[in-house]
Amino acid sequence: MSTDTGKAFDTRLFKRVMAHTRPYKFTFILVAVAAIVSSGFAVMSPYILQNIVDDAIIKSDSEKLLSLTLLMLVVLLGQVISQLLFNYYANWLGESVIKDVRIDLFKHMLGFRMKYFDNSSLGVLVTRAVADMQRIGEIFSQGFFVIFADLLKMLAAAAMMLYMNWKLSLIVFAILPVILYATRLFQQAMKVAFIEVRAQVSNLNSFVQERITGMKIVQLFTREKIEAEKFREINEKHQNAWLKTVWYNSIFFPIAEIVSSVAVGLVVWYGGLQNVTNIGDNIAGTIFAFILFIEILFRPLRQIADKFNTLQMGMVAANRVFKILDTESNIEDLGTEVKDTVKGDIKFSDVHFGYLEDEEVLHGISFEVKAGETVAIVGATGAGKSTIINLLNRFYEINSGSISVDGIDIKDYKLASLRGHIAVVLQDVFLFADTIANNISLKDPSVSVDDIERAAKEIGVHEFISSLPGGYQYNVKERGTMLSSGQRQLIAFLRAYASNPSILVLDEATSSVDTYSEQLIQRATDKITEGRTSIVIAHRLATVKKADKILVMDAGKIVETGTHKQLLKQDGYYSGLYEAQFMAEEVA
Repeated sequence: MSTDTGKAFDTRLFKRVMAHTRPYKFTFILVAVAAIVSSGFAVMSPYILQNIVDDAIIKSDSEKLLSLTLLMLVVLLGQVISQLLFNYYANWLGESVIKDVRIDLFKHMLGFRMKYFDNSSLGVLVTRAVADMQRIGEIFSQGFFVIFADLLKMLAAAAMMLYMNWKLSLIVFAILPVILYATRLFQQAMKVAFIEVRAQVSNLNSFVQERITGMKIVQLFTREKIEAEKFREINEKHQNAWLKTVWYNSIFFPIAEIVSSVAVGLVVWYGGLQNVTNIGDNIAGTIFAFILFIEILFRPLRQIADKFNTLQMGMVAANRVFKILDTESNIEDLGTEVKDTVKGDIKFSDVHFGYLEDEEVLHGISFEVKAGETVAIVGATGAGKSTIINLLNRFYEINSGSISVDGIDIKDYKLASLRGHIAVVLQDVFLFADTIANNISLKDPSVSVDDIERAAKEIGVHEFISSLPGGYQYNVKERGTMLSSGQRQLIAFLRAYASNPSILVLDEATSSVDTYSEQLIQRATDKITEGRTSIVIAHRLATVKKADKILVMDAGKIVETGTHKQLLKQDGYYSGLYEAQFMAEEVA
């Protein structure tokens, strides 16, 4: 993997990008052939012009003038057709490659463990999957193939110039090292500049993404001026990064234009001098041809520098995307157990875990949940309750100990099989910008609208959904903003119930809702926990009191276990927690 340095070109990275063209070999060859044919036509025009001037115009040969003019038209038509094929299929190839790479990237990110997303910026990941992908496509549409075609034109033009007049050719070639050296310096400077540009684009995207997502917090705490000032600073850095590329372009292109003009001037002077002093043959047509050849020879150098910038930006973007593709942050899915059904027996045995290596969150947790039991887990914030749920679903790997379902270690299950038997209802419900029906089924073809309606009636939320405009086809918009928190919670309950899980997890699922929604949620809870293994991160009193067993956690350990009545009699941690958190609800 390449690093972000000022090296002008990373060959290994380029080969890796080009490897993605293998499924499109025919198109690749077609683009290359179109570039070669277009280059041939391009250098034929000046040669034909030389013949028109020397053999037709000067010698007043009208028939030859007509035939050469028609030949010129045929050449120009051929150049237009070959250029059209080149442009279209080069762009088509670029779009096809980024489609494949984007799919690979998204599939790879889908398998990342939660720890990766905990430590990654959402804005940066979006930049990699969208903006950086377009830059990779430009490697083909505006970078590599254009450079290849221009180099062919330059070589063909140089060969033709030597064939027509080697003395004038040497004059032109003597100027080339100046522009070649300037191009080299330009490329190296632009590589460093574009690395900075991509970094600032990522920072800008990340900042905007976070502030828009958290706009409510920004406004609630009157942070508008502070955030605007931060944005101004980030935007200035972004502007300065781009201005650096503009500065380099402003220096290079005038230099290239001046060098090209000097070459034309020398050719006209020397060629004209030969004609005026009658040294050698009349070369008026050759001078005309060389003026065109100089344009063919020098213009690609200017374009190559510009297109090399595009290539550099694409390579920088590819480097960033490949870094994500090379990231090994996936949960190992080496298990072979695939169960159509599970009873729901759960066992944690001396489980130790920490989100950071040197900060353990769970200190030897051990407990059992029998099939069909409802177990409540209570404790203060940060006690490790939600961590247990994350580990059961294998969102994170434990440090030591074991977790089993039906006597089989969860590592021995295929991930899809394990998670397919577990449904989770979280406190912070996430809904996609889609219909209620699609948010419940998650577009699983095996779950029909009729199935969803039947499940909704069973847990008592059909009436609520039917009251919405469009019913089950009501679009809840991004993150479900068209619904209240209680309504979103009910949708989450229905989503869990419709999946018919063997193990149900309710993580603070009844907190922060209104009284009416709470009643519906309580009814839904009673229905969906009936006859299946349930783990409830408890918040509401009724759920705790009905549980078959309560685990009391404190600082990453289980300090008490028992039923509601048993724990109250112990006059311990749970009793104090009950009095502090639940007594008011019981009195009310």
